[in-house]
Amino acid sequence: MTGFDTVLVVDWSAASKRAPKTPSKDAIWMGLVSEDKPQEPIYCRSRIEAEERIAAIFREEMQAGRRLLAAFDFPFGYPRGFARRIIGSDNPLLLWDWLAERIEDSESGANNRFDVAQDMNAAFDGPGPLWGKTHRDRWPGIPYRKDGIHYTEVPEKRTCDRVGGTSSSCFQLCYNPTVGSQVLMGLPMLSRLRRIEGVAVWPFEDWRDARVVLAEIWPGTIESQVKQAVAQRGVEVIRDREQVRLLSCALSRLSAARLDRMMTDLPPEALEEAWVLGAGHEEELMAACDDPLKPPPLRDDCFALPAGVDWTPVDAALDLLRERLRSVVGQERVPLAQAAGRVLAAPVTARRANPPEANTAVDGYGFAHAGLGAGDQVLPLVEGRAAAGVPFAGLVPKGHALRVLTGAALPEGVDTVILQEDVTPGEGRIAFRGGLKKGANTRRAGEDVAAGAVVLERGRVLTPADLALCAAVGLADLPVQARLRVAVISTGDELVEPGAAARAGQIYDANRPMLAALVRQMGHDPLDLGRVADDRAALRAALDRGAAEADAILTSGGASSGDEDHVSALLNEAGAMAEWRIAIKPGRPLALGMWRGVPVFGLPGNPVAALVCTLIFARPAMAVLSGANWSEPQGFDVPAGFAKSKKPGRREYLRARMRDGCAEVFKSEGSGRISGLSWAEGLVELSEDAAEIRPGDPVRYIPFGSFLGG
Repeated sequence: MTGFDTVLVVDWSAASKRAPKTPSKDAIWMGLVSEDKPQEPIYCRSRIEAEERIAAIFREEMQAGRRLLAAFDFPFGYPRGFARRIIGSDNPLLLWDWLAERIEDSESGANNRFDVAQDMNAAFDGPGPLWGKTHRDRWPGIPYRKDGIHYTEVPEKRTCDRVGGTSSSCFQLCYNPTVGSQVLMGLPMLSRLRRIEGVAVWPFEDWRDARVVLAEIWPGTIESQVKQAVAQRGVEVIRDREQVRLLSCALSRLSAARLDRMMTDLPPEALEEAWVLGAGHEEELMAACDDPLKPPPLRDDCFALPAGVDWTPVDAALDLLRERLRSVVGQERVPLAQAAGRVLAAPVTARRANPPEANTAVDGYGFAHAGLGAGDQVLPLVEGRAAAGVPFAGLVPKGHALRVLTGAALPEGVDTVILQEDVTPGEGRIAFRGGLKKGANTRRAGEDVAAGAVVLERGRVLTPADLALCAAVGLADLPVQARLRVAVISTGDELVEPGAAARAGQIYDANRPMLAALVRQMGHDPLDLGRVADDRAALRAALDRGAAEADAILTSGGASSGDEDHVSALLNEAGAMAEWRIAIKPGRPLALGMWRGVPVFGLPGNPVAALVCTLIFARPAMAVLSGANWSEPQGFDVPAGFAKSKKPGRREYLRARMRDGCAEVFKSEGSGRISGLSWAEGLVELSEDAAEIRPGDPVRYIPFGSFLGG
């Protein structure tokens, strides 16, 4: 496999002193992009700190199940013949180990690289090949300048340096660019890192199935882009920081196919000298290096749009559905007990008030407020009591009280009730303090719902609470819309039924059971029309059956414009394609159209995208088709429990859940990561604008229950 989930770019340093605490130039900078999410560039003050940080990143990414490309900005090898003169072998990895045994480094930056370089030069006749030093009078075996060095025993530059046009030789130890010193201080680190299980070195080792791949990169490949970014962002920008940021973003945008071309078909010299990733492919790397704040071009994307066709914004697509759709189902009356989840077909009015008569709200004693005097009160009790369902038949005289229980109809002569806990009972009388207001602890007749009032409007999806209200006002049955019938179809030769024997290249149909369950949860009746192969005639027959037996059709797969995307092709042939290519992530390939007068929602084939597009587009549309009102999901602004750098251009929905008062998102945004659907409890919605989200920033969280609650 060639594709990578994460890209790490390291700008190395051979400095002999520790970098300052405040981020600065000429230090070690790292750019990190994980699953298309650029992270804040990492600043390290020493090589020892950087190595520990890099090893930690390797472990974290592998534990998370992500594949990492780690690119370093110094040569992984020397020109052919050099390693043999030093160690007696052409194996560059043995030279890495040789250097790791000899190079000494410290947290302060002090190191012995010039001593080691002098020992290396001793293996050659004449001056060099390594040259350049910090002190003219030290290390006599190292020439101060290149003058007089003849590169006859080994070439001055590697083959990839000549192909890629790199700026200096790995033999140059001083004076910018000091690539030679970076090599001496970097290869020992790589020697240790490559011993971590799961790490391989490109192109020296079998790297295709490695979890972490080490590769050499040359930042000069994107020099013009770096200059432009620095100029745009101002003089205070640290060039090295921008360099790793842009280069990591560029590498992360390269498709697996492009990376495969860059990393294969190398000349034989690469197995000894190494190779610069992107050498000979500079234009491709530059093209991928557009600033992430701009909408990126969709290169090597199977869902790329035809020239001149713009994406349709999410809101525009929703407006189209809202404007064009209407109820397509009939009406019926059903008993109250069968009405939950059904769509009310007409307004309903109260047959009687709720409550039907004034009653007491507490257990206590009732009396006429007008019969009270000033100050503390002592009232004689009338014999008897009033209870719920057992009213008091007589009149309570003014200046007297009656024992009343919660829910009891107020007897004649009673307009106020005192709580029993506020009363001192005596023989045939009660005492309590004054100050009670008229009407205290009572409910007025019809104070909740008046007789004849509209209690529920047409288009409402009935809830258990609605049934309680309808029962309270005397309704025994309700007018409802007939259930919307929704046909569900999966398309693709690669699909097999869950649990069946799957051949190589086949996958189980995860979408159909998910979509059928969603349809049922939304209150509609699913019609399972099964799997349809990538055959236009078979799909046409399935759509014909769906139009004959259902009120709407959901398909998954085949909604884009490829050779096997028959859903969109058939809708186009019928002249019934309404809109597609929605600016949403996940779920760009969404077909919206009509087939024999029945709405068709052509969903993406990836389960995550299929679910998101169903919730965002098909859910409100099918609600209207079922006679319900158009509904917007209720979102909540909550603190983010994650960081994300979002590109502009598309509205994004991240699988999310609430934990400890914050919205956390699933570790991967990949549309094929089905486990994230089960993990999530809702979605975080990000607008079309570019955004830099940090933990604690407000984001919009929409629980799944808000989509599916009617």
